[in-house]
Amino acid sequence: MTVELHGLDEARLVVLAARLAPAVRAGGTIYLHGDLGAGKTTFARALLQALGVGARVKSPTYSLLESYRVDGYDVHHLDLYRIADPGELEWLGLGEIADGTSLVLVEWPERGAGALPAADLELSLVHAGAARDLCARASSSRGEAMLARWDPAAAA
Repeated sequence: MTVELHGLDEARLVVLAARLAPAVRAGGTIYLHGDLGAGKTTFARALLQALGVGARVKSPTYSLLESYRVDGYDVHHLDLYRIADPGELEWLGLGEIADGTSLVLVEWPERGAGALPAADLELSLVHAGAARDLCARASSSRGEAMLARWDPAAAA
């Protein structure tokens, strides 16, 4: 299952992320693909805030990983932009993070290839002039369920 949305400004991207929050509360792994400035962190931050993260949501560009506890479950946000080799992720304890009940958001997942849990949902953001295009693709039955519960049309 794939969902494609075109011509998104930042405000609509934020609303779309918030609309996805109820669909991902059961956990899973979401990959966020896109060039610098495509909106990956904006989307992740809006999703985390919609899930109820009350703390300031900062980009884990330098720390690699920011973890939050929300309503009794864990949410982990990784930004692998600064990773040169997937072996550098060994110390993060990804096996414990991706326990099946946690939600794991990964920016720049291609830099951690082979060391990351498999994606349930892959979101690709692409510059489209001043706007963005978003393609959401399910990579597992859990991802299919996420997309089936997400209603991006309501974010219009």
